Amino acid sequence: MLKASAGGGGKGMRIVWEEKDLEKLFQTAANEAEAAFGVPDLYLEKFIENPRHVEIQVVGDQFGNVYHYGERDCTIQRRHQKLIEESPSPVANSELRNKMGDAALLGAKAVNYEGAGTIEFLVDKHLNFYFIEMNTRIQVEHPVTEMVQNLDLIKQQILVASGEKIENLPQEPRGHAIEFRINAEDPDNNFRPSPGRIEYLHFPGGFGVRVDSHIYNDYVIPPNYDSLIAKLIVWGTDRKHAIARARRSFEEFHVEGIKTTIPFHKKVLEHPKFIEGIFDTSFIDQHLNNK
Repeated sequence: MLKASAGGGGKGMRIVWEEKDLEKLFQTAANEAEAAFGVPDLYLEKFIENPRHVEIQVVGDQFGNVYHYGERDCTIQRRHQKLIEESPSPVANSELRNKMGDAALLGAKAVNYEGAGTIEFLVDKHLNFYFIEMNTRIQVEHPVTEMVQNLDLIKQQILVASGEKIENLPQEPRGHAIEFRINAEDPDNNFRPSPGRIEYLHFPGGFGVRVDSHIYNDYVIPPNYDSLIAKLIVWGTDRKHAIARARRSFEEFHVEGIKTTIPFHKKVLEHPKFIEGIFDTSFIDQHLNNK
């Protein structure tokens, strides 16, 4: 796997299946990385086929304290771009959770890390895990950790930056949380971008339902844009309960005037493999045919 050193979101990334393709793909990935991030540098790593993508949330303060707040499963992806995230991970047993958590803490402590950050891993079918990268920032999917840990990660980060000691210590996950990225894309047309004016908007609500967004009625999404327009986060007493709450929430979630990924998420929520928690990063290609 060739991967942009300054990258994210699947940009500047290419899989090299044969040695003869290395030079061409290296140049392609480097050009894409420079266009996206201003840095053409790449690194090479082992490619793990059909893994799960599981990450650990860490926070470190200025006094040498570093804690991890459990894992998030970010396996449902399209072109290496996360679409659904949840915590805790359906694949993580207590042994795997402890090992990954310990590895994340070792990595963060080795660089005297301060602030909130995420250490990301790939997990293969044998539950072996491999380090991908560390994102030294708050992640889009941080709300699922907040909901199962009952804390505000943004506040935690600000307090640490202000020189305070970490006070909200990690706890066992409370229930289950799932986040769905609502993108201005047409899932029935290979996720083609869908800019335009929002003619009608209604967010779901109620206990255990959170919507993070900047959009409103008559908001205009320009053609040059980041497709993420909202995030639906649901919490339940367990994963089954969270899925049921997500289904109800999507029946109440209306965005008219543009296409969104809401219909895609409804399909995922009805798929038996997702319901069972048995899936890997090839889930969309294998089961939803990119639609």
